[in-house]
Amino acid sequence: MTATVDGQHSSQASTIPPEVQLAEMLSGLWLWWMLYVVTERGVADLLAGGPQTSVELARATGLHEPSLYRLLRSLTGYGVFTEESPRRFALTPLGSTLRTGHPSAGRELVLTQQWVSRAVAELPRVVASGETGMQLAFGMPVFEYLTKHPQESADFNRTMIAFAVAELRAVAEAYDFSGVRRIVDVGGGTGALLATVLGRYPLVSGVLFDRPDVVDEARATLAEHGVTERCEVVGGDFFASTLPSGDLYLMSHIVHDWDDDRCVAILRNCRKTIDPKGRLLVIEMVLPSGDEPHPAKIFDMYMLVLTGGMERTAEEYGELLRSGGFRLTRIVPTQSPVSVIEALPDLDGA
Repeated sequence: MTATVDGQHSSQASTIPPEVQLAEMLSGLWLWWMLYVVTERGVADLLAGGPQTSVELARATGLHEPSLYRLLRSLTGYGVFTEESPRRFALTPLGSTLRTGHPSAGRELVLTQQWVSRAVAELPRVVASGETGMQLAFGMPVFEYLTKHPQESADFNRTMIAFAVAELRAVAEAYDFSGVRRIVDVGGGTGALLATVLGRYPLVSGVLFDRPDVVDEARATLAEHGVTERCEVVGGDFFASTLPSGDLYLMSHIVHDWDDDRCVAILRNCRKTIDPKGRLLVIEMVLPSGDEPHPAKIFDMYMLVLTGGMERTAEEYGELLRSGGFRLTRIVPTQSPVSVIEALPDLDGA
C-alpha cells in the first residue's frame, strides 16, 4: 500500500524586512530570561490578588526596584503585564499562565528553560561533535539528569502533561480505534493517551507499559478516567523486556527521543510480539519536506541538543519502520501538530 500524507499547509512569504526578522529572532533570548526572572520570583502569584506597584513587588521579591520596574515595563510590550497607572502593574491572561498551579503549566515551562538553556548553549559544540548538549553541559543524558533532579523532573513532567491535553483529544478524534481488541501503549508514561482512547472506546482493553517507576503514577490517571478495570499496568524496559501481546501497539513521543539504531531496537521488540494482523501507531510530528514553517523544525533542535533523537520526515519514518520490521501504510493528520503514523507488520521482511 502506498503511504499518504494529508493536511500539509503552505506558508506565505513574509513582508517583514529581513533585517527586522533577524532582530526579532535574536530578541527571543532576551525574552526568555526576562520571563524567567519574574517567574522564579513569583511575580504572577503576587499579582493574583490585584495590581501592585513596582515598589511593592520589589519589596516582596527582594529585587532592585528601578531594574524590576524596567523589566515589568518591557514585558507589558509582550502582553505579559499591563501598567494600569504609573509604576502600578496588573496581570493579563497571558501573565496569569505564570501563576503557580495554572493548568497550562506556564510557570513550569519557563523554569524548565533554566537548565535546558545550559544545554542549548552547547549547540556550537553539539553541531561540531555530534554529542548532546546535555552530555556536554551536565555530563549525563537528559533522562539520567531528570532522575537525579526530582524538582526539575516534576516541572518537566507537568509541562509535558499540560501540553498533551489538546493533543490527546485530537489523536483520539482523528484515528478510528473501533475493532481493536487490546492496545499496548509502549512507553505510555502516566497513561493519559491510553486512558483517553479507552474512554472513547468501551469495548477496547489496554496495557500500559513503561519503566516501573513511571507506571506507578499511572494508576491515578486510569482511575480518573474510569478505565482501571480494562487496563493492565506493566513495568519494564522497552529495549530489553518482552512486551505484552496485543493487536495494536501505540508509541507516543517515544521514537523522536532516540537515534535510528535505538529506534530500530524498540520497533523490532514490538515486532516480536505484535499480532501478525495488528497495527502499530507512532504518534509524532512529521517534518514537512519543503521550506514551510512547522513546529517540528524547532523541536528537532531540542531533540538534537537534549536527547540525541530527531524529528523525521514521512520518508524517514518509512525507512525507519522498514528497518524495524514494519510497513508504513498512511499518515493521519490531527487537529494538533502531531500525526498518527500507521504501520503494519512486514510479513515478507523481518
